[in-house]
Amino acid sequence: MKVSWKNYAFPLILLISIVIGSFIGYMSESVGIALKPIGDLFLNLLFVVVVPLVFFSIASSFANGGGENFGKMIRNMSGVFLFTGIISAVIMLLVMKIYPPAHGVNIPIVKPDATEDLSVAEQIVNTFTVSDFSGLFSRSNMMAIIVFAVLVGLATNKAGEKADIVKKLLSSGNIVIMNMVNYIMYLAPLGLGAYFAYLVPTYGKELVGSYARVFILYYVTAILLYFIVYSIFAYMAGGREGFIIYWKNVIPSTLTSLGTCSSAATIPTNFESAEKMGVSKNVRETVIPLASALHKDGSVMGGVVKVAFAFGVFHMNFSGVNIYLVTIGIALLVGMVMGAIPNGGMIGEMLILSLFGLPVEALPILAAISTIIDPPATMLNATGDLSATMLVERMTNGKKSA
Repeated sequence: MKVSWKNYAFPLILLISIVIGSFIGYMSESVGIALKPIGDLFLNLLFVVVVPLVFFSIASSFANGGGENFGKMIRNMSGVFLFTGIISAVIMLLVMKIYPPAHGVNIPIVKPDATEDLSVAEQIVNTFTVSDFSGLFSRSNMMAIIVFAVLVGLATNKAGEKADIVKKLLSSGNIVIMNMVNYIMYLAPLGLGAYFAYLVPTYGKELVGSYARVFILYYVTAILLYFIVYSIFAYMAGGREGFIIYWKNVIPSTLTSLGTCSSAATIPTNFESAEKMGVSKNVRETVIPLASALHKDGSVMGGVVKVAFAFGVFHMNFSGVNIYLVTIGIALLVGMVMGAIPNGGMIGEMLILSLFGLPVEALPILAAISTIIDPPATMLNATGDLSATMLVERMTNGKKSA
C-alpha cells in the first residue's frame, strides 16, 4: 500500500514553522516578543470558533445516526466507546504517574487562579449545566455545551422525518464551521511559529527535553495498546477466532491510517475490513462512521498526556482521585470533540485550557504535542474502531465476528 506523503505535509510544515520560530526567538528576544501578536491573532480565531464547532459536530453526529435497530445499537456503541476509552485513559494515566512528561520543566507562566472550594455535587452541577441559555455561548462552560449538543442531537433523531430540516441545518452548520476551521488552520504555521518565537526567549529551552520524553512515552505505550489491548478486545468479541480474524484484516487499516494521518480517510478501509471480519451491514455502516468522529483511543491517550504535561508545566499537583477522574473525563471528551481530520487535536487543547482555566500561553505548548503524537494516535483511533465494531456486533446481534 502506498503511503500518501501529502497527508503528512501539514504536520511537517507545522514542525518546521515551530523550529523556525524557536530559532528566531533564540537568536533575537526582541523579534520573538514582537511576533507575539501574530500568535495571539491565531489563538483568538480558534477560541471564537470552538463553541459552534463543538456544538454542530456533536449534535449532527447524533441527529443523523441511523440504520436498523438503531436504539439498541447506539446504546451498545456508547457503552463500548466508553469502556475502551476508559481503558486507554487509565493505561496512559498510569504511565504519566510513573514517568511525568514535564519532569524538570520550569516555565514561569502565571498559574491559573485557585478555584472556589465547592462540594462534589456542586462541582458536577456547575460543570455539566448552566443556569441560563446565554451561558452556553462561553467556552468556559464547554461540558455544558457538549451535554446540550448531545440532547439536541438525540431529540432531533427521535423526531424522525418531522425534524429533517433540523438535521439538514445541523449537518450544514457542521460543514460550514469545519470550513471555517480549515481556513483558520491555514494560519497555524504562521501563528504557532510566531508564538514559539515568543515562548523560547521568554520561557527558556526547558521544553525540548520534555517533548523528547513525551515522544518516547507515547509511542511505546501506543505500540503496547495496539498489540496487547486490541488483541484482548478482539478475543472478547469472538474468542480465538475473533483474535485471528482481527489480525488477519486489521493491517490495511493500520497502513492506511499511518499513510494518511486521517481517521476519516480510513473509513472506506475499515468498512471493507469489518465486512471481512463478519460484522453485519447495519452495524458496520452505523458504527464505523460514528466511531470515526466519536471514538478515538489514541486521542484519549493524548488528552491524558496533555493534561499531565500542563499540570507539570504549571507545577500543579497531578494527584488525587478527583484529579484522576476529571482527567479521564476530559480525555474522553477530547477524543470525542476532535474532528476526524489531520491535526484535529487543536480543538482538544482548547477544551483542556477552557476546562482547567489555563492561560492561552499553554495552547501552543500543548499543540506541539499533538503534532508529535499524530501518526500513532491516528493509527489507534482507526484500528480501535474495528475492535470496537466487533464488540458492538457481538452485543447487538449476539454472534461472534468471523
